[in-house]
Amino acid sequence: MDAPLLVARSGRTLTLTLNRPERRNALSPALVAGLTAAVAAAADDAEVGCIVLRGAGGRFCAGGDLGGEGLADGGVLAREAAARAYADLLDTVVRSPVPVLAAVAGDALGGGLGLAAACHLAIAGDDARFGTPELNLGLFPMVIGPLLARHLPPHVLHAMILLDRRIGADEALRWGFVGEVCPAGSLDARAEALAAQVAARPRGVVGLGLRALAEARELPLTPAMGRMASALALNLLADDAAEGLAAFFGRRPAVWTGR
Repeated sequence: MDAPLLVARSGRTLTLTLNRPERRNALSPALVAGLTAAVAAAADDAEVGCIVLRGAGGRFCAGGDLGGEGLADGGVLAREAAARAYADLLDTVVRSPVPVLAAVAGDALGGGLGLAAACHLAIAGDDARFGTPELNLGLFPMVIGPLLARHLPPHVLHAMILLDRRIGADEALRWGFVGEVCPAGSLDARAEALAAQVAARPRGVVGLGLRALAEARELPLTPAMGRMASALALNLLADDAAEGLAAFFGRRPAVWTGR
């Protein structure tokens, strides 16, 4: 049987491919566990500068696997554990010091929509569709709700939840859910190009900033600014900060060390 998650490395880019096309890349427990472990491991690998998250077979992810090995299995405790494992995955992505870029082709529904929302960057092919159809099954999109509320206006989000409204790539771009739309056939190449650009940034400084930003987002404005001021003080002590300033004044390209 093919692995549910394919892991490939090219330069400083790590590509994670959801590989269950026969199930529309639905999130099985094994796939959730594999994604969580891969993103967490990348945080400890100084040679990874960006993670690309994509789906096999021309689609991103249809959400949780409600079939043979999904949320419908087991008793209430097993189902609660599966929901928590998915929440842990989203939290791992949100707090990753390595930028995660979602390359969305085809459908991103339910849990797949939440996965895209957790990423630091998202681009979409012009064939992408975004939706959260859980109420058709008598379920409310509980776990992904807080993330979606950060990305979408209330009336748009409520229409997606209550009316099963699907939005296309251009509308997702208009609402800021994705940062760019490109032809479906060039999505992977565009994702690789953007990932290479991100991976060329000073890794240590990016990680420091992303972690601080994730924490500050959860705070009221005044303590959030204080949190970022503390992070800036650490940033100024970084070797790469000194290198960046020296390169600027020396009118030369910076040579980052990740320190």
